[in-house]
Amino acid sequence: MSAKLLLIEDEAGLVTTMSDLLTAKGFTVDSANDGLAGLAKVLSGRFDLVILDVMLPGMSGLDVCRELREQGNDVPVLMLTAKTQLADRVAGLRLGADDYLIKPFETPELLARIDALLRRLQKGRFTPVLSFQFDKIEINFATGEVRKDGVPIALSAKEMELLRYLVDRRGKIVSRDELLKAVWDYQPGVSSRTIDVHVAWLRQKLGDDLQTPRHIQTVRGVGYRFSP
Repeated sequence: MSAKLLLIEDEAGLVTTMSDLLTAKGFTVDSANDGLAGLAKVLSGRFDLVILDVMLPGMSGLDVCRELREQGNDVPVLMLTAKTQLADRVAGLRLGADDYLIKPFETPELLARIDALLRRLQKGRFTPVLSFQFDKIEINFATGEVRKDGVPIALSAKEMELLRYLVDRRGKIVSRDELLKAVWDYQPGVSSRTIDVHVAWLRQKLGDDLQTPRHIQTVRGVGYRFSP
């Protein structure tokens, strides 16, 4: 899944370096070079993670973090702090920052902390459901039963597992690599083509339009998204 990151940092060289690095790693990156502009972007957009420098013109990173939490925005925040500013790190965590990184930092540590926060976000965001209904389809994941207009639909175990994974993450893009790992556990002989075939079977059985699917949508070059 391609996460959307916002980098709030006023050091132009660092913004360019980090943006290029994160984009190359598959992230979508936006940036702001002062606290007020950064706060406005967070509140008006949807980001999976904010990388927030403490020392910013206009409005400090600490104040940005405080304002976000006071407005009920729970986007994960990774704060960037100077090596000697222990007080800023403590204050940031108390104000609701999720983690901090000390400048100057190494690329592997930055990526590791971003990955850890995104994993934590995904675990907290998706609550598996026991049953689900959309259009004329009723799914009981506890019993493995699927009905359309009250008529049973026969799904294989793997089709049911794939459907449940997509439903649990409804509205979110799920990459083929993620599906290979979660549903097929990277079994030998399983490829992206296998996923595409199973998705096609699911669409056909659920009555989703094969040419312009409404529910199991293809995100070209990335994977799939389930939309009720």
